[in-house]
Amino acid sequence: MSARRIIVRIGFVLLLVVLAAVMLVIGRGHTVYFDNKTLEYEGQTYSAPYRVVVYIKGQPIAKLKARERGMKTTIGQSFGMALGITQEKDGEEQIIECFQKLPYNMDGVIINLPGYLAGLPEEAYISEFVAAPPAEDEDEAPGEDEEMLIDAEL
Repeated sequence: MSARRIIVRIGFVLLLVVLAAVMLVIGRGHTVYFDNKTLEYEGQTYSAPYRVVVYIKGQPIAKLKARERGMKTTIGQSFGMALGITQEKDGEEQIIECFQKLPYNMDGVIINLPGYLAGLPEEAYISEFVAAPPAEDEDEAPGEDEEMLIDAEL
């Protein structure tokens, strides 16, 4: 093999590695959950507003009353949104523009809105979403249905 051919192949492999690294960063998907729940942090309580409407690109994504959660799937490492906050029932909505960098190591990101609005550090209002495992039915042993079907066929 000629030296030129080897250099071209090494260059092509390096180009693919760089392209893969760029796509890993900008193409990573996240599910962002918005919690409008009261937060306790360092002995202080941050109360949830009466209602928060999450707008993305001008469209309402989630309308959350106190103790509710909404979600949006997004691609990339940053997330822009506007929050329409109503502190009390029949109160006036206040719009706040927000921009949040998303943690690279989390697929499901929970943003506690009262903590975010209070200006707390990220570790206070951002956490990872972990789905609860499905509850198993204790009345039935695993594989019991399969054995009954086999016996019925005989």
